[in-house]
Amino acid sequence: MNIGNLFDAIPAQLPQELCTTLLNADSFRLERIVSQGHRSPPGFWYDQEEDEWVIVLEGSASLHFDGEAESRELRPGSYVNIPAHVRHRVVCTDPARKTVWLAIHYVS
Repeated sequence: MNIGNLFDAIPAQLPQELCTTLLNADSFRLERIVSQGHRSPPGFWYDQEEDEWVIVLEGSASLHFDGEAESRELRPGSYVNIPAHVRHRVVCTDPARKTVWLAIHYVS
Protein backbone atom coordinates (compact mmCIF):
# COMPACT_ATOMS: atom_id res chain seq x y z
CA MET A 1 0.00 0.00 0.00
CA ASN A 2 1.35 3.41 -1.00
CA ILE A 3 0.21 6.57 0.75
CA GLY A 4 1.30 9.93 -0.56
CA ASN A 5 0.33 13.51 -1.19
CA LEU A 6 0.09 14.97 -4.70
CA PHE A 7 1.47 18.29 -3.47
CA ASP A 8 4.60 16.83 -1.80
CA ALA A 9 8.07 16.71 -3.36
CA ILE A 10 7.52 19.61 -5.76
CA PRO A 11 10.81 21.44 -6.33
CA ALA A 12 10.91 25.21 -5.77
CA GLN A 13 12.40 25.70 -9.25
CA LEU A 14 11.14 23.87 -12.34
CA PRO A 15 13.54 24.31 -15.25
CA GLN A 16 11.52 21.58 -16.99
CA GLU A 17 8.00 20.31 -16.54
CA LEU A 18 7.98 17.54 -13.90
CA CYS A 19 6.20 14.28 -14.74
CA THR A 20 5.94 11.62 -12.04
CA THR A 21 4.30 8.23 -12.65
CA LEU A 22 2.18 7.44 -9.60
CA LEU A 23 0.68 4.17 -10.78
CA ASN A 24 1.35 1.98 -13.79
CA ALA A 25 -0.89 -0.96 -14.74
CA ASP A 26 -1.55 -3.01 -17.87
CA SER A 27 -4.36 -0.77 -19.11
CA PHE A 28 -3.49 2.67 -17.72
CA ARG A 29 -0.83 4.98 -16.32
CA LEU A 30 -1.50 7.66 -13.67
CA GLU A 31 0.81 10.69 -13.68
CA ARG A 32 1.27 13.88 -11.73
CA ILE A 33 2.48 16.71 -13.94
CA VAL A 34 3.79 19.96 -12.49
CA SER A 35 4.28 23.01 -14.71
CA GLN A 36 5.14 26.65 -14.11
CA GLY A 37 5.23 28.83 -17.19
CA HIS A 38 5.86 25.79 -19.39
CA ARG A 39 4.34 25.40 -22.84
CA SER A 40 4.71 23.23 -25.89
CA PRO A 41 7.59 24.24 -28.17
CA PRO A 42 6.61 26.26 -31.25
CA GLY A 43 5.16 23.98 -33.92
CA PHE A 44 5.02 20.95 -31.59
CA TRP A 45 1.78 18.97 -31.24
CA TYR A 46 1.11 16.03 -28.93
CA ASP A 47 -0.24 13.09 -30.94
CA GLN A 48 -0.51 10.29 -28.40
CA GLU A 49 -1.14 6.58 -28.90
CA GLU A 50 -3.31 6.46 -25.74
CA ASP A 51 -6.40 8.34 -24.62
CA GLU A 52 -5.70 10.85 -21.84
CA TRP A 53 -8.00 12.21 -19.15
CA VAL A 54 -6.46 15.18 -17.37
CA ILE A 55 -7.58 17.45 -14.53
CA VAL A 56 -5.98 20.64 -13.21
CA LEU A 57 -5.79 20.52 -9.41
CA GLU A 58 -3.95 23.79 -8.84
CA GLY A 59 -2.85 26.67 -11.07
CA SER A 60 -4.09 27.17 -14.62
CA ALA A 61 -3.33 26.25 -18.21
CA SER A 62 -4.48 26.79 -21.74
CA LEU A 63 -4.75 23.92 -24.25
CA HIS A 64 -5.23 24.20 -27.98
CA PHE A 65 -6.65 21.39 -30.10
CA ASP A 66 -5.77 21.12 -33.77
CA GLY A 67 -8.63 22.38 -35.93
CA GLU A 68 -10.25 24.49 -33.21
CA ALA A 69 -10.28 28.27 -33.48
CA GLU A 70 -9.76 29.01 -29.78
CA SER A 71 -7.79 27.53 -26.92
CA ARG A 72 -9.49 26.06 -23.88
CA GLU A 73 -8.75 27.58 -20.50
CA LEU A 74 -8.35 25.21 -17.57
CA ARG A 75 -8.46 26.21 -13.90
CA PRO A 76 -8.64 24.12 -10.71
CA GLY A 77 -11.27 21.44 -11.19
CA SER A 78 -11.28 21.69 -15.01
CA TYR A 79 -10.82 18.39 -16.79
CA VAL A 80 -10.75 17.17 -20.35
CA ASN A 81 -10.73 13.76 -22.01
CA ILE A 82 -8.40 13.71 -25.02
CA PRO A 83 -8.91 10.76 -27.38
CA ALA A 84 -5.84 9.10 -28.87
CA HIS A 85 -4.37 10.94 -31.86
CA VAL A 86 -6.24 14.18 -31.22
CA ARG A 87 -3.44 16.66 -31.78
CA HIS A 88 -3.09 19.20 -29.01
CA ARG A 89 -0.58 21.53 -27.43
CA VAL A 90 -0.09 23.40 -24.18
CA VAL A 91 -0.33 27.10 -25.04
CA CYS A 92 0.69 28.23 -21.55
CA THR A 93 0.68 27.41 -17.87
CA ASP A 94 0.58 29.92 -15.02
CA PRO A 95 4.03 31.56 -14.77
CA ALA A 96 3.40 32.89 -11.25
CA ARG A 97 2.50 29.61 -9.54
CA LYS A 98 2.74 25.89 -10.02
CA THR A 99 0.11 24.13 -12.11
CA VAL A 100 -0.51 20.61 -10.81
CA TRP A 101 -2.20 18.20 -13.20
CA LEU A 102 -3.36 14.64 -12.70
CA ALA A 103 -3.35 12.61 -15.92
CA ILE A 104 -4.68 9.15 -16.66
CA HIS A 105 -3.38 7.60 -19.88
CA TYR A 106 -5.48 4.63 -21.00
CA VAL A 107 -6.51 2.57 -23.99
CA SER A 108 -10.23 2.53 -24.73
